[in-house]
Amino acid sequence: MATAPSTSSTKVSPATGWRLAFPMWLTMSRMLLAAVMMGTMQFIDSPWNGWISAAIFILAALTDWWDGYFARRWNATSNMGKFMDPIADKVLVSTTLIILIPDGRVHPFLVVLLLNRDILIGGLRSVAAAEQLIIDAKPSGKWKTAVQMSAIPVLLADPPAWAGVPIMDIAHVVLWLSAGLSLYSAWEYLQLYRSRRRNSPKIQQA
Repeated sequence: MATAPSTSSTKVSPATGWRLAFPMWLTMSRMLLAAVMMGTMQFIDSPWNGWISAAIFILAALTDWWDGYFARRWNATSNMGKFMDPIADKVLVSTTLIILIPDGRVHPFLVVLLLNRDILIGGLRSVAAAEQLIIDAKPSGKWKTAVQMSAIPVLLADPPAWAGVPIMDIAHVVLWLSAGLSLYSAWEYLQLYRSRRRNSPKIQQA
């Protein structure tokens, strides 16, 4: 009797060559595009520079999805990729927020709050890595990034009200919402670190 073909998924072999490097190229391009966007905002004297900068930001934000997609599809994940991906996100977002301060499109207190949160989490992750503790990314942190990347292109473009809808005001509210998510995710990371440290046999034996 003929047996039915197995429906179990076959394992993907580890990527080699350019496929292994491609997700990292996308991650690094995010930081390069942040510099291009900053140059567009600062040095191009055009009524369209805000819209051009917004388009560059959206392209850079899309690489945040593409690098993870191709890394999983081609089995090209790496420790360096996991390390650089959140750094590239922070470079993109922090660069954009800082250059928006002089025009009054972003409140300085909001930028200080977001940057200090990222510094705190970065330090916490470094301590956890030194203690060989794994702190998984939480949904609140991913939502925070998604909310930020939906509001920032609007702030870059600086569109007028459309059909009586204050688009810029809505973008400001959304960005402040991301600040709330940032604080909540920071609290989650701290609680998770304390839990993992308390339950770690290696630290208990030290």
